[in-house]
Amino acid sequence: MTEGRIIIFSAPSGSGKSTIINALRERGDIDMQFSVSATNRPPRDGETDGVHYYFLSTPDFEARIAAGDFVEYEEVYPGRFYGTLRSEIDRILASGHNCVLDIDVKGALNVKRLYGDRALSIFIMPPGIDELRRRLEGRGTEEQEWIEKRLAKAQWEMDFAPQFDRQVVNDDLTRAVAEVAAIIKD
Repeated sequence: MTEGRIIIFSAPSGSGKSTIINALRERGDIDMQFSVSATNRPPRDGETDGVHYYFLSTPDFEARIAAGDFVEYEEVYPGRFYGTLRSEIDRILASGHNCVLDIDVKGALNVKRLYGDRALSIFIMPPGIDELRRRLEGRGTEEQEWIEKRLAKAQWEMDFAPQFDRQVVNDDLTRAVAEVAAIIKD
């Protein structure tokens, strides 16, 4: 059995990354198994440990950080951690599947640095900041102040795009899905 590869996706919020990943999974022609992230937040109703997240206590999460068990982690809010366990990636790769990571730019670049050529990093670019603004406003889920913060973060994230193996502009979903599929198959 051949070991799988790591496929890392990163993008600013509203770029269509999740839509592209879901479209690739629906096509079914690429072996993609999602890495289950770890968190120290309590499970929500209907969430199962090891399926939705690995739910760790704060002391356990911090001990695993200290032990170097995470390939990437982030303190998203004060005291609230999310991360990717090295053991989870290794489990998926050893079973012969490709491991898909949907993570922020700093985490993505760290995983790429750790795994080198075994990892393919793909950055999904919005067609531009104006289009990204339109998409975020079109969701109707956030106040204007949060949209401005997301746009500022998006610009910061886009500055990292050249450090990724490949960049795909999502200005046409069908074309973007086909382009990402071709990159992965290569």
